[in-house]
Amino acid sequence: MKNEFDADVELIASAGGVYEIMLNGRTVFSKKALNRFPDDGEIVSLIQV
Repeated sequence: MKNEFDADVELIASAGGVYEIMLNGRTVFSKKALNRFPDDGEIVSLIQV
């Protein structure tokens, strides 16, 4: 994905199953808010919007 979007990816370790995708300071996907992991291709489609 880094090559496709020229993105810097960072893993921040935490507790409680928090899984969030942020782009330019904006939350694109939040497992905590939606209570689920993203579907296949969901993150890419959210970023391309």
